[in-house]
Formats: sequence, C-alpha cells, structure tokens
Amino acid sequence: MARRFIVEADGGSRGNPGPAGYGALVRDAETGETLAEVAEYLGTATNNVAEYKGLIAGLRAAYALDPAAEVRVRMDSKLVIEQMSGRWKIKHPDMRPLAAEAQGIVPPGQVSYEWIPRENNKHADRLANEAMDAGKRGERWRPKVPPGGTLAPGAPEAAAPADDALAEPAATGAPAVGWGSADLGTPATFVLLRHGETPLTPEKRFSGSGGTDPALSDVGRHQAERVAAALAARGTIQAVVASPLRRCRETAEVVARRLGLDVRVEEGLRETDFGAWEGLTFAEVKERYPDDLDAWLASTEVAPTGGGESFATVTRRVALARDKLIARYPARTVLLVTHVTPIKTLVRLALGAPPESLFRMELSAASLTAVAYYGDGNASLRLLNETAHLR
Repeated sequence: MARRFIVEADGGSRGNPGPAGYGALVRDAETGETLAEVAEYLGTATNNVAEYKGLIAGLRAAYALDPAAEVRVRMDSKLVIEQMSGRWKIKHPDMRPLAAEAQGIVPPGQVSYEWIPRENNKHADRLANEAMDAGKRGERWRPKVPPGGTLAPGAPEAAAPADDALAEPAATGAPAVGWGSADLGTPATFVLLRHGETPLTPEKRFSGSGGTDPALSDVGRHQAERVAAALAARGTIQAVVASPLRRCRETAEVVARRLGLDVRVEEGLRETDFGAWEGLTFAEVKERYPDDLDAWLASTEVAPTGGGESFATVTRRVALARDKLIARYPARTVLLVTHVTPIKTLVRLALGAPPESLFRMELSAASLTAVAYYGDGNASLRLLNETAHLR
C-alpha cells in the first residue's frame, strides 16, 4: 500500500503586501508523526503569494519523502483550497504560475485538498511566523524536525545569516539548513550548457530573445559536437532541456542525438529580451542610449531601451523555471541548454550572491556550469565556465 501523508501549510504577510513568509509540514497520516518542517522568509509579498509558496514547499517536502505517497493537503486558505481543487477560477495573473507549479509536483491522482479552520492549522502558522521573525532579524529559519522524523534530543536550532536579497527568489523555494543536515539523498543536478557560437557571438553583440534568433555558426556547430562527445564520455546526463531559441535548440539536438535522448523545450530558459539593443555592441549602445545604459547597469529593475526585460524580471522567470524543473526531475542529472543571463542567474541564486554579481562572471560559448539542488533547499555550485572539452 502507498504511504499516506498530510501536508499542512500556511503563509502570511505583515502588511499585505509586506514582510511575508510561509510554513509547512508533512505528517504521517497513520501515526500523526511530523516527518518534515519547512519555512521561509519571502521578503515583500502578499498573503496569497505566501500561502501558495507554503503549499508548494509542503508538496515538495512530501514528494521528497516518498514520490508514490498519497497526499492530503490541509490549509485554512479557502482561496488556495478551492482553486487547487478546481472549483474556483484562478483570476489573478500572479497566482496562475504558482498554482501551475504546485500542480506539477505531485501527480494529480495522488493529491487531494481540504479546508480546515485556522485554529486547526496552528503548527503551519507558527512556522510561517518563525520564518518572518527570522527574516526580520536578518537570519534564515532553521528546521526543528529534519526530513524523515522528529528532532533528536539536544539538536541545535541555530540560524544562519541571511543574504542581501531576501526579497528575491530563494535558492529553491525551501529553507537552507546548513552543512550539518541529515543525508538528503541524491540531489537534482542541472548541468548548464551555454549554446555554441552564432555569427553575433565573436562580435560581442547583444543577442537576446527579442532579436533575429540567429542559428549556430560553423564554429558553434563544431563546439556542440565537442561538448556532446565530452558529455557522452561522462555518461551522467539523464534528460535534456533547452531554451526555445534556435541556437539553444540546435546545440541541444546535437548533444541529445549523441546521448540517445529527446529534447524538451522550457520557455523560462530563454535569454533576456534586450529591446532596442538587440544586435548592437556595448559601445554602440553606450553611444546611442547612454542614459538608458547607465540606468540599466545601476539597477536590476531597469529594462533596456524599447521595452526589453529587466534583470529582475528575468530572475523571476528563471527561478520559476528552475523550480518547475527541480520538481520534474528529482534526483536526476539534467542538461539545460540555455544562455548567459539564465546561467548567471541560476549561479547567483544558488550562492545567494547580490545582483551585481551578474556582471562579475564570465561564461564562454559552449561552456559547462553545474548546480546541485538538495531536498532541504540547499544548492551547491559544482562547476563554473568549464571549457576543457573545447581545447
């Protein structure tokens, strides 16, 4: 018989929007034992966003314990329960991707939803408030219950310093617990491959998702063959996912063909839309749009001239794609064929580095970077801009 779990989740915002956090736990449905606790400070968010984040974290924790388990979700949010049960439409655009993310974690036939009164959801509410209190102190929340069972007597509950970007997406949407955590099993590992060269690459021109969508050059195709051979020799890649842009799909197809795999396209992995800067060099942008360029370099909230995407917008998109892929490929090694900005963003989020770190990383064409994501929310950078296969 399949195991049965109960997920209790809650989220709150002190201001709506305001400082927000979520809490969730997984119980054994037979014994009532708490098997896992998760919580996180989200920075500024609304109540509804925090509640959905709590649901997502709770489902992830249950899935990590047993992917085949039957899950009963209990929350005091009528909105979330009715929307996830399919009885209410999801009208707010901010809620739709969160609901879609939650739906993709546990197979639909294994999960059900139940509304409970607030007084019956005190455990999850307490976790959410603990996370918000920790965030206010500049700390990260730490679990009292490790994945799989109750806290051992005398186990520490220390908090780690938070990074400077608490209002941005966290490493995986779950709390980090430090080096002393229990064995959390095989992580989801993303091997990040920047596409091969296009005619624009050696000229260092802005080439995003709003331009001409160039194909690989002869050099780029050769690079793709070289990286395919290197990855085939390693024999670790289990799936291939690519940005929808042509240069990534072409690179991915070369590698996948060598590995005997199919290519799955993920829209969230596309490059930044650079607006009116598409096809221009940095010097040309500086000459034509000096004020816009200075503003863009000074703030991640500023978009390029002509309606492009800000780095903050790209960060939210990439973080959502990351979370979807972690849920889709637990404990697997997946090749993500993408672009400079998405790769740098994944590295930055994994390290908890500030936004300006995007300008302090070098990523060569057809280079490999790797990040591992563990069940407790920790991320580990394992490789950056590796190009030995091209020599």
